[in-house]
Amino acid sequence: MSTDTSGSDPTPTTTTGSTGRRWGLLGAPTSAAAHGPGLEKAPAALRDAGLVEALTDAGLTVSDHGDRPAARWRSAPAPGRPNDVEGAVAVLRDAVPAIEAVLAAGELPLVVGGDCTLAVALVDAAVRTFGDVGLVYVDGGQDLMVPSEHLDEPILDGMGVAHLLDLPGTVDELAGLGVRRPVLTAEHVCFYGYADEEEDTHGRVPSLRLPADVVAADPAGSAGQAVRAVLRGRERFVVHVDVDVLDFFLLPAADVPSFGRGLTPATLVAALAALVAEPGFAGMTFVEHNPDHGAADGSTTRALVDLLRQALVPR
Repeated sequence: MSTDTSGSDPTPTTTTGSTGRRWGLLGAPTSAAAHGPGLEKAPAALRDAGLVEALTDAGLTVSDHGDRPAARWRSAPAPGRPNDVEGAVAVLRDAVPAIEAVLAAGELPLVVGGDCTLAVALVDAAVRTFGDVGLVYVDGGQDLMVPSEHLDEPILDGMGVAHLLDLPGTVDELAGLGVRRPVLTAEHVCFYGYADEEEDTHGRVPSLRLPADVVAADPAGSAGQAVRAVLRGRERFVVHVDVDVLDFFLLPAADVPSFGRGLTPATLVAALAALVAEPGFAGMTFVEHNPDHGAADGSTTRALVDLLRQALVPR
């Protein structure tokens, strides 16, 4: 895992807006668990595209907690195991206390990455802070693959939820990373907006599933349904957003594209706005943007910044 010095713990800079909620922006520039390099560039690209300014100009109060150390994809295969488990787990072990610090400051984490395994870090930090939480997983897939069944694609990026749930066949270093094992149970997870094929091939994950067509028909209503499902007596929930939930033809931002079958940007904005507005909302990951896949002039990344602005500003 290659690192830089940008991950030293900075004193957060806070820009005060007119709304009551306070956000804590944290960059996690990692592609350690991804299919290849590129995702580690996203936090810097989003900042360069004006993310902080867009949010604060819209009236949000944002503390910028900087970026954690950069971790670029490397080839580190091992028989029967995902690629570079050591590197991916090191990233998450670093991210958890950084997210905890954001929560301890009374802020809502906005963790920009980076690859999908950052959801593991967000959930673990939230559980350490609040106790039981729920998870709304806004993603083109469900990330339920396990290493023993996907030897042809030994990539942890598609296995994060399987490890959160401690499914059979997961690797101990990641499944046991959290404060408890499993960190979550299936009834407190909702798979939201996915367009990929069903991944729960063994019927072991009885979570609520709201696929892309359901979300597109009623973004706000489906968001409320998701929240009610994942809370079930719990007070707080977090949201994971993989930009591959978007139709790549409409916004070519993702590392792994979904062609012609994802959500529209407007639908994602409406859904996220409804999720964020819920009183139990406790933080978000926003991941899987590969700046190299977008327009050369940076307009794709700027469009993602505007999408986030629209979604996070209270209505």
